[in-house]
Amino acid sequence: MPTVSVSLAANPYEIVIESGIFPRFGEFFRKWAPSAKQAVIITDTNVEPLYGLKIAEILADAGISNDICVVEAGEESKCVEIAQLLWERLIECGVDRKTVVVAVGGGVVGDLAGFVAATLNRGLPFIQVPTTLLAQVDSSVGGKTGINIPQGKNLVGAFWQPKGVLMDMESLRTLDERQYRAGLAEVVKYGIILDADFFTFLEENVSAILARDETVLARIIARSCELKAQIVLEDERETSGRRAILNYGHTFGHVVEKLCGYGTYLHGEAVGIGMVFAAALARKLDPENPTFMELEMRQNALLTALGIPTQAPEFTRDEIIQTMLHDKKTENGVIHFVLPNRLGECVMKTISGVEQYI
Repeated sequence: MPTVSVSLAANPYEIVIESGIFPRFGEFFRKWAPSAKQAVIITDTNVEPLYGLKIAEILADAGISNDICVVEAGEESKCVEIAQLLWERLIECGVDRKTVVVAVGGGVVGDLAGFVAATLNRGLPFIQVPTTLLAQVDSSVGGKTGINIPQGKNLVGAFWQPKGVLMDMESLRTLDERQYRAGLAEVVKYGIILDADFFTFLEENVSAILARDETVLARIIARSCELKAQIVLEDERETSGRRAILNYGHTFGHVVEKLCGYGTYLHGEAVGIGMVFAAALARKLDPENPTFMELEMRQNALLTALGIPTQAPEFTRDEIIQTMLHDKKTENGVIHFVLPNRLGECVMKTISGVEQYI
């Protein structure tokens, strides 16, 4: 059983990765929240019949009373109005400070449920049960929670670490092809920003990855979680700037999501397009550097081989700049970009006159 430890001093937890592990969820719930007698499961309309009801039954069999809150599937549910409805619903369920919020679903459910858990009663215990590849390799790890507002994505949120994360790789079998491939964009990201050998492994195993080979999947999920956990330990609350490298591809990716309308592009698809933008920007800043040319070529080739979109929609330069100014990395009106230095290493850069490169 691959297990990744997130050894934070204040709230250490484990990420358990295995195929067919859902029936043991009651055991892990007891381990991670030993004094809890109640849980509220937050899931969506797609995941409820597949895994939400199953988790509820497992908890009931373990003697844990529970309720289910179901939101509409899709990015549109990650908003103030749905968060308000969930706060009210949890209060109706009679939650107290030992009630555990269990997020069962993809990144939208995890971000939304985590934010609700972080804010109600000034914080409820929280367990992640991610059922999409993107959530398993990225959004369920690290404690970032949040919702969207009209001005931008994830602009309202909180850092709130889970008590544990349980990943059953069998859930990936029910993902449609588009959702699965979108999750691979975040996997590629880790190779670009932190681990050149991991990137090469991905290049060499495209066929197995697309076939959802569980041996290969276990390795890429575990390695992605290890790399993210490493950065979270170094900079849990983004105070040093180190954690910002995890946003590689996200500055322009959030532009794509916002300007096209949330839900038009899946988050992973937008991040893939954003990675193409970031690599191109690095090359334009140093056009004679062969390192950037090779990195851009290899990155884009791998994204294409994995079926991840790489073509940006048509936006005006002003639309792009104005949207980027709402990015969380923008400080004092200056946009900071996460750009590759070489394969396996990214840095934060401030670019004067960025308009000329867009």
